[in-house]
Amino acid sequence: MGSTLHNTLNIEVYFDFICPWCLIGKRQLDQALALLRAERPGLQVTLRWRGVQLLPQLPAGGEDFNTFYLQRLGGEQALRLRQAQVREAAAGVGVALDFGRIPRMPNTADAHRLWQRAGELGTPEQCEALLESLFACHFQQGGDLGDCHTLLDLAAAAGFATDALVGGLEGDGSPFCGTAEGAASRGVPSFVLGGRVLSGAQPVERLL
Repeated sequence: MGSTLHNTLNIEVYFDFICPWCLIGKRQLDQALALLRAERPGLQVTLRWRGVQLLPQLPAGGEDFNTFYLQRLGGEQALRLRQAQVREAAAGVGVALDFGRIPRMPNTADAHRLWQRAGELGTPEQCEALLESLFACHFQQGGDLGDCHTLLDLAAAAGFATDALVGGLEGDGSPFCGTAEGAASRGVPSFVLGGRVLSGAQPVERLL
């Protein structure tokens, strides 16, 4: 039993698709896992991404992206400084964020419902492809993660049968209730590695 436990690692990540630090944190985790697998090729890693809806109060159709952040941050200068900070951090892990292409701050309830169901049905490869495409849709392609058709198209492109996913989409903006209360209370992203919680995007070395 000791040998089995020593060769397994369970990781949970609590996240929202609209959080740029969650995408940055994913890249840092990817790099840390690549290094870990090179050092420990026999290690079995189970990775689960747990959805947290950060803004359940948003209307079903979302809100204008710039208007949302201007109100949240208090003005144009604060908005420019925050976006510059996030773009710099993202560039450090190879991610180009294009805030200018994001039309709306979406309600992500159905995106999380889709993701939760996909995690029950899909292979790790399908889930990885879907997660990447959901992040890219919001941060790089100007897509709307609050739109059911967009979500189903992304799922189909990742290899999912959409008829198995469509029933979980409600389309009315009703809040998503996940399983993230404990770790999510520390903010997203939150990484739970073997029972230890690390909150916020983390340097590769610390994750490793």
